[in-house]
Amino acid sequence: MPTVPSKRLETFPNPHPERDYEINMEAPEFTCVCPRTGQPDFATIRIRYIPDQLCVELKSLKLYLWSYRAEGAFHEDVINRILDDFVEACAPRKIVVVGDFNIRGGIHTTVTAGYPSL
Repeated sequence: MPTVPSKRLETFPNPHPERDYEINMEAPEFTCVCPRTGQPDFATIRIRYIPDQLCVELKSLKLYLWSYRAEGAFHEDVINRILDDFVEACAPRKIVVVGDFNIRGGIHTTVTAGYPSL
């Protein structure tokens, strides 16, 4: 059965909701498409969060990030959408999403968004 991209982030119960602990994830193969030029944008996405009652399942995160591959999105928008979708899926106590985009046109861009606010 082939694996396909999905906008659905799946969760599972946090095995230690009584404790604050940090989960760090890094996806070095993120791609999306520039909405103006149609050219691919490449980035490393870093997600750090402190779960509350739910944790995000990693395969669903991989498929979720994959779903941006053919989508036009500005760097600022895509990082904020990832943050919003993650917060909606698992309501973490705290989360920071960083998009470290490859150099394009001589400019290196890093976008950071957090919840609650940075």
